[in-house]
Amino acid sequence: MYVGRAARDAALDRGWLLGHFKEPGDPRHSEDVEIKWGVHPRGEERARWVRGEQRTTLLVLVSGRFRVRLPGREVLLAEQGDYVVWGRGTDHSWRAEEDAVVLTVRWPSVPGYAVAPAAVAAGEGAPPR
Repeated sequence: MYVGRAARDAALDRGWLLGHFKEPGDPRHSEDVEIKWGVHPRGEERARWVRGEQRTTLLVLVSGRFRVRLPGREVLLAEQGDYVVWGRGTDHSWRAEEDAVVLTVRWPSVPGYAVAPAAVAAGEGAPPR
């Protein structure tokens, strides 16, 4: 069992609360699903699109305004509880229109999406995991 607080725990791992990247034996380790508590300041956006997505994603707005960019469409999440789901193979990007908190659920949890912290610091954006 693990009891935590999303905002505090998320800050320890770039927002990620649960997934394959947690240590085996930790109740938050999962090969099936990833969960992220994303806190994004106004104006933050992905530096590049996610391409070749292998997971299905559910993104739910907790607070603020958040724009999700998909091929041929943009979705503005503006009211608490607004959400968008996209499937495998769907490229995506995003921008926080206001300070925003979003809950992201992805399945399955697969390695290969993380970018080294040095690349993020160099302005390549916070990558998907």
